[in-house]
Amino acid sequence: MNTDEWTQTLGTGPLLGIAAGAIAVLLFLIIKLRVHAFLALVTVSIATAFATGIPAGDVIDTLLDGFGSTLGSVALLVGLGAMLGRLVEVSGGAQAMTDALVGKFGERRAPLALGVASLIFGFPIFFDAGLVVMLPIVFAVARRLGGGVLRYGLPVAGAFSVMHVFVPPHPGPVAASGLLGADVGLVLLFAVLLAVPTWFLTSYLYGLWVGKRIVLPVPDILSGGAPEQHDTDPPRPGTVVALLLLPLVMIFANTGLGMATEAGWVDGEADWVQVVSTLGSTPIALLVTVFVAAYVLGTRRGRGQAIVEKLLDSALGPVAAIILITGAGGMFGGVLRASGIGDALSGAMSDLGLPVIVAAYVVATTLRVAQGSATVALTTAAGLVQPLVATGDYNAVQLAALVLALAAGSVTAGHVNDSGFWLVGRFFEMDVKTTLKTWTVMQTTIGLMGFALASLLFAVA
Repeated sequence: MNTDEWTQTLGTGPLLGIAAGAIAVLLFLIIKLRVHAFLALVTVSIATAFATGIPAGDVIDTLLDGFGSTLGSVALLVGLGAMLGRLVEVSGGAQAMTDALVGKFGERRAPLALGVASLIFGFPIFFDAGLVVMLPIVFAVARRLGGGVLRYGLPVAGAFSVMHVFVPPHPGPVAASGLLGADVGLVLLFAVLLAVPTWFLTSYLYGLWVGKRIVLPVPDILSGGAPEQHDTDPPRPGTVVALLLLPLVMIFANTGLGMATEAGWVDGEADWVQVVSTLGSTPIALLVTVFVAAYVLGTRRGRGQAIVEKLLDSALGPVAAIILITGAGGMFGGVLRASGIGDALSGAMSDLGLPVIVAAYVVATTLRVAQGSATVALTTAAGLVQPLVATGDYNAVQLAALVLALAAGSVTAGHVNDSGFWLVGRFFEMDVKTTLKTWTVMQTTIGLMGFALASLLFAVA
């Protein structure tokens, strides 16, 4: 869409009123009238585009831009992750991993073990890809030990969330570090120190607490229906761990190569660097892992190619609705961005004369609530507070703290305009009200605690 020639003429008040009304209508359609989330999101996105004055000729392009950009980052990862999950599930690998985890850590520590593993996997892997890859293990543990899926799922989802939003090499904190002139190494160090206790309190302990109060059945979505009879001779847990580590190693190698390029140790324009970087991208890493898993868990274990193909095909049907709903959530967020609602809200917040670290958090939170995407909120807010930072005299640690405060704001209060909200809600088979009471609350506590720790770091630096 080309909106460069179009100028938003509505003021901040009307734009904020339209945004609030759009979210209220969306929730009413989904919760009260039981309209399918995909249809409700598309309908409200169209109505919001017209209400905010986006030219009629640009409305469809605006919708498709938001929908397509979200699908571009989600569809491949979810589809490939679901295929890998299906192979791990049907081969009995998930159950083997469950037995190993329970035997090693005990039943009471199973959520902790899953969460710590997810923190490690979440270092280089994006939120949505990591979550989908871990879900078969989460569901298998929940089936065996009972207590509902949230007790195990929220610590895992929260781990990937805190790593994605706070820790380089994920794109948001890297971009914010560049805009503010912060040292990425220091940001990485303090981000890890901040992320671990934040996850422990807001995702692990909260997951245990809310999991006792909202007990949800274990979804069958990655099993293609009710759980099937697993192989009588399942793969060893070490085999499953190696498969889960394969994409992590490829992505981590790519990350290291990127850092070496930035440091000038290798020539980023060299052909071999470009090839290795492409092979280390998340979609390619997952694609390679699916092929390896198809052989290791399928062909090598006596399954014919036709059976393996059928298994992989059966993985895509159940996640199609999740992909479409997630894309529609991105569409809604794209309309809010294109209409200028996010800019209007952040502009109003940035004029309040707050201390710089408070302003960073408030602006990022405002953008997050207004348009949904954590990465967009983080990078845009960094650009907005950059002039404030440039005029101040801040040391390296304080600059890192400002990046972390922006990151904390960008994760706060994820709701219906965030594609991650729909991804988590649909995979755990929660309705919108339950997702708001669990995922949105958890994201808000992650943001608040992250901001508190970032502020403490800023004050003592």
